[in-house]
Amino acid sequence: MAMAEIAAFLGVSRQRANTLADRPDFPEPIAHLTVGRVWATAGIRAWAEKRRRELEGEAG
Repeated sequence: MAMAEIAAFLGVSRQRANTLADRPDFPEPIAHLTVGRVWATAGIRAWAEKRRRELEGEAG
């Protein structure tokens, strides 16, 4: 996934997705291309699921 796909998947702006990508717990990109960083879809989905569970735990 590229940043635009990550933003769409997470339902956030590209700017917010870039901020999230800089977090230490965010998956490492699998490549750095001339168009930007790219990530494995499975890694992004797993991170989003873990983050969702953490946020639900904080709310309840």
